Amino acid sequence: MKKVDFLRKKYPKFVYQDHFYNLKKGNLEISFLFKIEPDICFRPKIVIKNVKKSQLKRVGEGALNNLVFHLGLMEIPSYWKATCSPEIQIEAGPLSMKASPSSPSSTNLRFVSINKEQIKWWKDLILKGMGQFFYENKIDWRKSNFLKINCQGNKSYKRFNNKLKKRYLVPLSGGKDSIVTLELLKKRKKIVNCFLVNPTKTTKNVVKVAGIKNLVTAERTIDSVLLKLNKKGYLNGHTPFTAVLSFLSVFCAVLFDYKYIAFSNEKSANEGNVKYLGKIINHQYSKSSEFERKFKYYSKKYLAKNVEYFSFLRKYNELEISKMFVKYPKYFSIFSSCNVVLAKKLKKKWCGSCPKCLFVYATLYPFLKKEQLLKIFGRDIFENKKLLPVMKSLIGEGRPKPFECVGTKKESRLALNLSLKKAKKLGKIPYLLTK
Repeated sequence: MKKVDFLRKKYPKFVYQDHFYNLKKGNLEISFLFKIEPDICFRPKIVIKNVKKSQLKRVGEGALNNLVFHLGLMEIPSYWKATCSPEIQIEAGPLSMKASPSSPSSTNLRFVSINKEQIKWWKDLILKGMGQFFYENKIDWRKSNFLKINCQGNKSYKRFNNKLKKRYLVPLSGGKDSIVTLELLKKRKKIVNCFLVNPTKTTKNVVKVAGIKNLVTAERTIDSVLLKLNKKGYLNGHTPFTAVLSFLSVFCAVLFDYKYIAFSNEKSANEGNVKYLGKIINHQYSKSSEFERKFKYYSKKYLAKNVEYFSFLRKYNELEISKMFVKYPKYFSIFSSCNVVLAKKLKKKWCGSCPKCLFVYATLYPFLKKEQLLKIFGRDIFENKKLLPVMKSLIGEGRPKPFECVGTKKESRLALNLSLKKAKKLGKIPYLLTK
């Protein structure tokens, strides 16, 4: 019996039992209770820093509970994946809510049942957002009984309908894309703040250089029980993290009074990586135009009527963004988007040996001096012979496109061609550009 079939049989039901929040020492502490029947429990936590009682009061209990409940819904994929249980049962809250009064003079709220639409939305997100996980674990999600979602929550929550200040909240990762968004908004004289989740030294340095103060910050903690299950060989893999950020950013926009949420997802994120069981698997699904469109609809209808969620860089590709980024040299020594460095907590900013490092290097090479590149990356990444298979996969030759946040195959070819032209002018062609 395959591992996934064994686990699905042993653990038939994943239950979202409850959610909790408490204001403690100026921080809003949020936790969730998940259970995989019969004997696994998870209690993941999120802490939002520097929250005031007046802010919670302004949001209101019904809307606050709804937003917290949805944060828990978005945490489900990270824990459900351990067993891929065939049923997800939601008890912590309703996939339905109280709507606004039907008329200004009405004092009674009418109850709208919207279970089917919301359940369909969440099932779509899990099946598409977990595509890489299914591919890497050789899981067939196409069967009609693969996943059932039902809701038994009997509480009544409501959408946040109040107006918000015309200010911009920018989720910041420390990479070049969010830096470009931040600088362009500042140039347009917008009121801007940054939203950081589990901020690293890199992101803290970026906001310091940007001159942003009074940040909106959250700490997200993975339950150690899940980490132990991973070590024991339970199912593991990629989850749609940008979707987590999307729900959390809406929560914080409402809490801290920001009308606009400006993500930095680009046009390139729409291209998938590999075809599996007849479907295109996209590592960046939750950064895609499709997810953005669907989340925007869901957010306005079920979370916060007046929050405007969008990607500021959607019309640009990665090469165009790199060309914009080089106008801000003050960030050259501090920015980073290498996931290897982040995962392994390395002291350097670029490992120089992964697909992300190679791709970012290739998109910056045509626009920067060689000395600047060496100062940023610490080496000429084009001279790393071990990266030849990676380079070929970036342009669609050989292996599938790497499961990283990189540009399209067409963009990679263009970046390498522009780099080759520049290298020829410099009089020396590095190893990878000779292949």
